[in-house]
Amino acid sequence: MTDRRLWSYKEIAAHIRVQPDTVRSYRKHGLLPPPDHVEGGKPYWFAETVRAWVASRPGNRGRRVD
Repeated sequence: MTDRRLWSYKEIAAHIRVQPDTVRSYRKHGLLPPPDHVEGGKPYWFAETVRAWVASRPGNRGRRVD
């Protein structure tokens, strides 16, 4: 089953253990994948998009982030 929950900056930040402003900075610098959905001008990503991005991040070194 595919996880279709949408995550905001806040959920992404909690997932990778940083502040939401750090995630905003990642997006500003082109380090996040494009949002899967935009509503009211706010970007959202599917949980599976975020997990794939985390797995491919430089420095991840194969560690698992829940």
